Amino acid sequence: MRKLKSVLLLCFATAFSIAVNAQQAVTVSGSVTNSKSKEAVSSVSVTIKSTTLGTFTDDKGKFKITTTQKLPFTLVFASVGYADKEVVVSTNNQNVEVAIDTKFTFGQDVVVAASRVSEKILESPATIERMSAATIRNSPATSYYDVLTNQKGVDVNVSSLTFRTVTTRGFVSSGNLRFNQIMDGMDNQAPGLNFAVGGFVGVTDLDVESMELLGGASSALYGPGGMNGTLLVNSKSPFKYQGLSFQIKQGINHTKD
Repeated sequence: MRKLKSVLLLCFATAFSIAVNAQQAVTVSGSVTNSKSKEAVSSVSVTIKSTTLGTFTDDKGKFKITTTQKLPFTLVFASVGYADKEVVVSTNNQNVEVAIDTKFTFGQDVVVAASRVSEKILESPATIERMSAATIRNSPATSYYDVLTNQKGVDVNVSSLTFRTVTTRGFVSSGNLRFNQIMDGMDNQAPGLNFAVGGFVGVTDLDVESMELLGGASSALYGPGGMNGTLLVNSKSPFKYQGLSFQIKQGINHTKD
């Protein structure tokens, strides 16, 4: 008799705990779409706020969460390229239809100098000769590359009207393999030649904002190719320099006495 009572009591307790757990379980389902295109958005993170419980939307933008979290609670929808959105769930088996908005994040400009950090020229451990856009514009030279001939410690070999070879250490030749020419952070070497060919490949005079010349071994941070120096050419940003620009240069070939 006692065994029968124990078995009945155990069955009653088990049934009661199952019923209690069933009552506490909350199921929430729904879908996520783009607010503009109305298309389904997949791989959206759907989590319960202030917890680690959640799921992701499938390829059709649908999701389903079963939890024992007490009502009401808040669902947080998050995805790369979209703004976060919160929805309050107050009833069991609630169907949630969410439309999320796109969000654009703009990065910040990063300036890399010879010492790998942005700093003033006077505080730099290396000697830097800097030529601004005004210096290039007021120079009587035919191109911005010819402005380098007026800098100290610079030797320029003239191979043609547009081909200049620059060096700041050792003997100059028509092809300097140990001189780096970097434009907007990219190595400006001629394909197949493996050395910079001066102003023959690069931006025009109107597009140059500034030039920085690092002489000799002080440009070693830019690689072994800079043993004879490194020239950094910075072009103008289209967001900063807007509108139409033109340039006129004139000269005198010969005059009559």
